[in-house]
Amino acid sequence: MPSPNPDPYMEKLYLSNPLQEPLVRKVVQAIDPPTGSRGLDAGCGVGLQVPPLADAVGPQGHITGLDISREFLEEARKNVGNWGLGDRVTLVQDDIYDLPFEDQEFDWIWSANCACYTVNRPLQLLQGFRRTLKPGGLLLILIWSSQQLLPGYPRLEALLNATTPGIAPFKKHEPPEYHFLRLLGWLKKAGFVDASVQPFSGGVYAPLDEGMRNALLALVQMRWPGAEKELSKEDRRLYQRITDPSSPEFILDQPDYYAFYTYSLFQAKVPRQRRAVSTTTPGFWTL
Repeated sequence: MPSPNPDPYMEKLYLSNPLQEPLVRKVVQAIDPPTGSRGLDAGCGVGLQVPPLADAVGPQGHITGLDISREFLEEARKNVGNWGLGDRVTLVQDDIYDLPFEDQEFDWIWSANCACYTVNRPLQLLQGFRRTLKPGGLLLILIWSSQQLLPGYPRLEALLNATTPGIAPFKKHEPPEYHFLRLLGWLKKAGFVDASVQPFSGGVYAPLDEGMRNALLALVQMRWPGAEKELSKEDRRLYQRITDPSSPEFILDQPDYYAFYTYSLFQAKVPRQRRAVSTTTPGFWTL
């Protein structure tokens, strides 16, 4: 359970987690990190993705969580203790662009909605990841890539997506190769091999219980913060009506409500110094 009275952004992370946790667990199950392996959660935030990662590697494995925010790490430390994972998780405050780890320290690196979401100094970032991964180690970058949260209002949702907050962290006039969905090219430039991308989707439909209703409302508030200021008066009023829980037009109260969202999982390997053959570890973990 989260600690009481987190700040507003942390509260939204907790509220929206019921939407995201099942999909994250689906992704972790698909990548199937080896039991006993050591991994880095780069940009771990308050630690909400530590449990599925820790479950995957088992009691003999180890997770290192890294985040630049002292407040997030303090919250993560409380959570890790409450989950009984203190002896299997190390939390470090530092910058993902300047990793404070030895060469070839990790079997895999995971980063969700952090690394490469803003493609800033991509080669520096990715080469730092490559340095700290063992030969054959796997880099896993999970990025929120699309959503339909306002069924029946496709024009309004398209307008929201086209606002400055809606296209963030991408910026107007930014070179197209700096969009986060162009990450495959940067992985190859950084010296990774076997780069690929796979979409994962989640969805929810009415009737919504209170937890899911709160999760969706938090997600809407996180997705387009301040975007209504760039809408016309008519569209702004419509957006306010359908996202106001006290309004009779509140979108989440509609009996036919349905929403879906997608993540994109980018995967790539560090080249091996020597090729070997394994008959015991299938998929991306094959040597």
